[in-house]
Amino acid sequence: MPRRLPRGGAGAATLTAAALVLTAPASLPASAAEPPAQRSPGITVRGGETRPVFSRADAVSQTVLIETTADTDRDGVRDRVQMRIMRPKETDTAGLKVPTIVEPSPYWAGGNPVQNHPVDVDDLRARSLAAPERDLAGLTQGYYDVFPGYYDNYFLPRGYAVAHLDSIGTGGSTGCPTSGDRGEQAGARAAVDWLNGRARGWAPDGTPVRADWSTGNVGMIGQSYNGTLPNMAAATGVPGLKAVVPIAAISSWYDYYRANGGVVAPGGYQGEDLDVLAEYVLTRRNPEVCDEVIGEIEAAQDRETGDYGKVWAARDYVAQARKVRAAVMVVHGVNDWNVKMKNSVQWWNALKQAGVPRKLWLHQGDHATPFGWRLEEWLRQTHRWFDRYLHGIRNGIEHEPRVDVQRADGTWETARDWPVPGTRTVPLSLNAGPSGQPGGLGPLPRPGAPQSFTDEGRTRTAEQLLAREDEADPGRLAYLTGPLAAPVRVNGTPRVTLRASLDGRSPYLTVLLVDYGERTRPTGRRADTGERVCYGEGVPGDDGCTTRQSLVTETAPYKIITRGWLDARNRHDPARTEPLRPGRTYTFHWELEPTDYTVEPGHRLGVVVLSTDHDYTLRYPAGTEVAVEPGVSRVMLPLTGAGAKALKRAAPK
Repeated sequence: MPRRLPRGGAGAATLTAAALVLTAPASLPASAAEPPAQRSPGITVRGGETRPVFSRADAVSQTVLIETTADTDRDGVRDRVQMRIMRPKETDTAGLKVPTIVEPSPYWAGGNPVQNHPVDVDDLRARSLAAPERDLAGLTQGYYDVFPGYYDNYFLPRGYAVAHLDSIGTGGSTGCPTSGDRGEQAGARAAVDWLNGRARGWAPDGTPVRADWSTGNVGMIGQSYNGTLPNMAAATGVPGLKAVVPIAAISSWYDYYRANGGVVAPGGYQGEDLDVLAEYVLTRRNPEVCDEVIGEIEAAQDRETGDYGKVWAARDYVAQARKVRAAVMVVHGVNDWNVKMKNSVQWWNALKQAGVPRKLWLHQGDHATPFGWRLEEWLRQTHRWFDRYLHGIRNGIEHEPRVDVQRADGTWETARDWPVPGTRTVPLSLNAGPSGQPGGLGPLPRPGAPQSFTDEGRTRTAEQLLAREDEADPGRLAYLTGPLAAPVRVNGTPRVTLRASLDGRSPYLTVLLVDYGERTRPTGRRADTGERVCYGEGVPGDDGCTTRQSLVTETAPYKIITRGWLDARNRHDPARTEPLRPGRTYTFHWELEPTDYTVEPGHRLGVVVLSTDHDYTLRYPAGTEVAVEPGVSRVMLPLTGAGAKALKRAAPK
């Protein structure tokens, strides 16, 4: 599932308007119009950046309950979201007005013990969920002495308010968590509306309160679910939200829990789904009021067919990208198999089509933020990003290279776009080998008799099935180039076409793109280096420092570059299941997950075809026979530079 703090069928019910009540906003003064992006008097700027002239130690704080336009718990009262704010004291004593950086989250109050769905298809049964005891007493006690994270230490002294928002149904908020639908969007949007005078708010004692200190300019930042909520808010087009930094964030929940018609888990969380996540973050008081809502999500999400439908359309922000007014800095790890890269890449592409100002960071970590190992440049760019769009400082950040990409050796390079200019799609045919298997991978198709394997993914992982590349294996097919004479950079979204038949219970087709060759590579994991680095003003209990991290590497004979899945019953449309005739050959097309990866000289590039992917797909009983027609089956790779020539020269003879 998205980062959890502190760790980081036919006839099914469908969520409808009855499951989520959205009401019109309360009437507010016309003066609530969006303010211009300009800095207030008292903000100090040098070198195109705000300077730390305000005291974090003397900051004032407040808690506000903000009225949303949603009634997700159906009690006839609009939901309220709780936001905790810290701001320079001058906003009270000297009339200073400041913009606000908000980190919204469902995790500020922790999470509940939950049970994931079974994934063995002959063992699918209802989950048994114990009702967890929840004690939220003292949730905010002492909270303002130490704000989790670095935003208060770094940004508040530079003339920003910093806020933590409890998403709907979590912490001090009311309503029910719904794993990303329009109700949760309304909760994220409400914070921006209140900071612009368009929504009502109350102090904990019930006193009405307005954000008289706010310029109305708002930024949002966060990782995983905390980064998904900024995407959600931006997709509403809310005026006043000027800049967001979504890190490892979801842009479509279908592409988090499903893929091409198949039920596909986020990495590490087999069996999780929308309902499980909603139950996990349900930390509001009186949580039993949400039982019916979460039950309806469970009925509507359809873990049998994996088809796209209304429940997923309500959680698809890519379709709303044209509404985005905020500048968006997208950040993702190429080794992240929790929130897979498709979520950021399709968001990046949709924002481009919508003409939204944007930046992109791709790093070698997994489900993480590069703050840990590229601290100084991370602070420089995010600082200038917020200064530019929240304070209106013309610092040129929008004219710098749009893309930062970290290579496997830890170095960084920049580009004006991604995939990098000059990338072109190169088709490679899956060809039969001289003795059948393994086969060859090359630019010229060499048709042959169908090649078959028997699905064993229920008991063997993908890593176990692909390890011995030079040997035939009854549980998969493999196609390889010869040793490469030059590096090959795969940069973008690979696609695959298979002419194949299936005979058995499993409808899944899985394709892996693999780098074969001994090498020390980043794993995506991080480790502390022991080096302490200070970035902002410290206070008792929070010294404004962090321990620098490094990326963990390991030496191995292969690495899965990327992978992709298809439910073969959805060969024409992810929203429509069609029967498969056993043994009949069909043509299947689908995309693998996007990547940016370089295969080094001397290595071989491989394509491995499986059915069940043990760690990601539902697991049907073993025994499905899959036959693939070589030559006419192929993979299309987005390659840069001389990659096409290198693959042509490495084609097996």
